[in-house]
Amino acid sequence: MSQTRQGRPATGASARSDRLTGSVIVVALVSAVSGLLYGYDTGIISGALLQIGKDFDIGHIWEQVIAASILVGAVIGALTCSRLAERRGRHGTLLLIGIVFVVGSLAASLSPDPITLSLSRLVLGFAVGGATQTAPVYVAELAPTAYRGRLVLFFQIAIGVGIVIATIIGAAEIIDWRVAIGMAAVPAAIMFALMLKLPESPRWLAREGHLDRARQALTRVRPADSDLSDEINEIQENVRAERRASTRGWAGLKAAWVRPALVVGCGLAIFTQLSGIEMIVYYTPTILTDNGFSDSTALRVSVALGLTYLFAQLIGLAIIDRVGRRRLTLLTLPCSAAALVVLGSFFVTGNDGKSMIPWIIVTLVAFMAFTAGGIQLMGWLTGSEIYPLATRAAGAAAQSASLWATNVLITLTLLSTMKAIGTGQTFWMYAAFNVIAFAFLYRKMPELTGRSLEQIEEHLEQGKFKPADFAA
Repeated sequence: MSQTRQGRPATGASARSDRLTGSVIVVALVSAVSGLLYGYDTGIISGALLQIGKDFDIGHIWEQVIAASILVGAVIGALTCSRLAERRGRHGTLLLIGIVFVVGSLAASLSPDPITLSLSRLVLGFAVGGATQTAPVYVAELAPTAYRGRLVLFFQIAIGVGIVIATIIGAAEIIDWRVAIGMAAVPAAIMFALMLKLPESPRWLAREGHLDRARQALTRVRPADSDLSDEINEIQENVRAERRASTRGWAGLKAAWVRPALVVGCGLAIFTQLSGIEMIVYYTPTILTDNGFSDSTALRVSVALGLTYLFAQLIGLAIIDRVGRRRLTLLTLPCSAAALVVLGSFFVTGNDGKSMIPWIIVTLVAFMAFTAGGIQLMGWLTGSEIYPLATRAAGAAAQSASLWATNVLITLTLLSTMKAIGTGQTFWMYAAFNVIAFAFLYRKMPELTGRSLEQIEEHLEQGKFKPADFAA
């Protein structure tokens, strides 16, 4: 068992080095921009599909392919950039991601046909998946310990902001879909320009044997009067602990004692998508217009859902450490399932006319609130804390790939499923997924809140990773 891990708080480090500097704020801003692009690029397709379908004269099969192509790219980007960031550094990887964001956005906006649009969004997805892997890690490795958690959460909050902006643009109905998609190139270019002024991760430099460069990088993001000796020593200790670990990297995920973390992490990631959240984010306007709603009403509902997503995430982030990860997830999942059961009943019983629009909207908002403020918070959070130090990067990549792959499957099949079994019955199917998620997480997911990374890894090594083992 490694003696020193990333999660161990610094001992004896100068308090002055824990002050925020302008450079650290810029680092967090880069992460926020990448999160915003993630939310915007995945959310903008919701309203844009109404225009794209008419412009290209395509049916629901092509609509699914266009929506899902960015997610296929995200799976590739998550796995590729995980390895790239380990071999070539976080800074260089984020520069590449910034370039791909610009190229993908412009290519998608200029696409002459659905095939080119799908391929362009595949490229864009590479950047989205890469950003989810690299940006939070980069921030965590440069931020002062006292601010690390809050700065990393900029990424999560920015995703919600991006979704809200995308839904507002879609609801405006005055911006052509090509302009709406191409606009993402502007923040992507800003992200690239900001990255040019930032240093490489000092932890990555130290791991590669460049200790002098690691100290120089740290000097650039800490106050001028800071004593960096303790922080440098801690980085060196962490690097040595990682090298001593017998279970490392992707091969380490196969170890029997690591497997419970992988099952919980990947299972949680899969159920964040099977919850139905992406069905609502991507296809709400399409679903509602197909069932008799006007385009304007459907797009305004998307705005309400985007705002609900953002506010619910903010509330969830504010209470998660007090309520607990496991408890918050188990409290909200039944409510999400109930909302989908009610929503499905409206459509199955034929109560989906104009008189029922307010009730349908209220039910959609309730579902979004419980899901965004519950299980959706856990998908990215657990990847940074549930795995042992030496397998953390590989575990987070596997978890991310599981999430994106499930998202691809849902996006590629949702409209076809609705055509085959009905809209209401599809909502019921996703309600059942929420019930299954509750049963799975009730049995498998321990309460990690208040546990250090050392304690979590110790439980894994001792074979005590069931919920009851964390109750004491």
